[in-house]
Amino acid sequence: MPDETAPPVHLPAVVEGLAANTALPSELVRRLFGHRRGRDTVAGRQDLSEDMIAEIIARDDRCLTHSLALNRSLPPAFRLALAGHPDPGIRRAVVVAADGAPRELFTALLEDPDPQVREELAESDHTPEDLRARLAADADPKVRRALAQWWTAAPEHVRRLLLTDPDESVRAGACATYFRRTPHPVPPADLVPALLADPVTRAGAVRHSTLDTATAHRLADDPDDEVRKELAEHPDLPPELRDRLATDANPRVALRVFARQDTPEATRSAIHARILSGLSPLHRLAAHQDQGQGLFPDLDPDVDDAALEREIMGEIARAELWALHLPWVAADPLPHADSPCVCFRVSAAWSEHLPPHLVARLLHDEESSVREAMALRARDHIDPDTAERIERTHRPQKPIRWRPADDLPLPADVLRRLATDPDARMRQLAPRDPDLPVESLSRLAADPDHTVRRLVAAHPRLPAEDLTRLVADPAESVAAAAAAHPGLPRTEMHRLLALAGL
Repeated sequence: MPDETAPPVHLPAVVEGLAANTALPSELVRRLFGHRRGRDTVAGRQDLSEDMIAEIIARDDRCLTHSLALNRSLPPAFRLALAGHPDPGIRRAVVVAADGAPRELFTALLEDPDPQVREELAESDHTPEDLRARLAADADPKVRRALAQWWTAAPEHVRRLLLTDPDESVRAGACATYFRRTPHPVPPADLVPALLADPVTRAGAVRHSTLDTATAHRLADDPDDEVRKELAEHPDLPPELRDRLATDANPRVALRVFARQDTPEATRSAIHARILSGLSPLHRLAAHQDQGQGLFPDLDPDVDDAALEREIMGEIARAELWALHLPWVAADPLPHADSPCVCFRVSAAWSEHLPPHLVARLLHDEESSVREAMALRARDHIDPDTAERIERTHRPQKPIRWRPADDLPLPADVLRRLATDPDARMRQLAPRDPDLPVESLSRLAADPDHTVRRLVAAHPRLPAEDLTRLVADPAESVAAAAAAHPGLPRTEMHRLLALAGL
């Protein structure tokens, strides 16, 4: 048993947890204003009174005031006052959280001397359109580039200004292969020839161009991988160029040919095999790190940059292949439900036209991503046993927070059974039952796996004695979660703040 008079192992994290505790009394909230070792969570609370806000501003603590400026529940008068703060970082934070702010705030910041403040205005969808349009003539090209990348729904006269900007970085941002918002803008047709001739806008213009034979061959010879990648997706690509790009030195270009509906199956299979062939040093990284062998142990220490870049491009191509979604496969799934290519089976699983026997088959596919896609499409027909099986066999290709039970919730009786499951991943689900018996909650609060303890520390029915014990947990995330629990006894709140010198 931990010594209840001793400070928790992770006292700063515990104090931050208290700062987020919605049941923290107002007199204790004020005491947290003097906390100097945390992340200033207290200034982001939604229940700050106006006198509390005024006190925070009067303290003139940069970190505390910055967190206050990011508080989206800040009354307009205080937000407007912070818009005149001498610190440009605080003025930028005001823009970030400016949802619903009065027009005068945006007007005041439009001429801000710090270009990064104006960049935030250019990025923000909360900036009034007429004021935002004025940023297309801003003196700083970084502001204009931000506007081009973020305001994809800008009126045509604004897009024209950005597409013909004298600064190449602005033009590149206005005609790109990637934007910060969707849908991607379509340039005016009369500008496309000039955009295609400009090296910095060429890749972004390819998809909007009308290909003639000469143009297609010129683009296929372009040294810019992004240009060839865009060309490989063009619907009017001649077959002979399609076949040439299928063997492009950059596997990401070849992948675009793989994804085309008109690609011959033999060519598609060859690209698939090429992208998945061998185990690159990047793939070996995790295993070697687990064995303490360091970074890229199999690479020649004198490996040149070009070789390393090839390895990285191959790894990116494999990730893109895994994530590929093919609408034309989903539209006609039957020929592809048994494809050796996982992305084809995933795309088929997303179809609305699959017969029951194929739904059943894909729910038992050897690949986790296929099973999950099928379960999500057919979720109305997923029974608890299938949902649990899908969850148990979940094997994500990359670190993600999502898990199948987020969309395929398990019933209470299953969750209660999982409270004693041998697999910690499955025990993590038990606290999702809002009525989980107290005995189970207390047992999970003492679980050997800290991720289980962290999740149960947020359960609304967790007994106060368990919360008090978890505040002293050796895992920082568990201790912080317990301190943030509204059920934490007030006496414990007072004790913790006293231990922190507050």
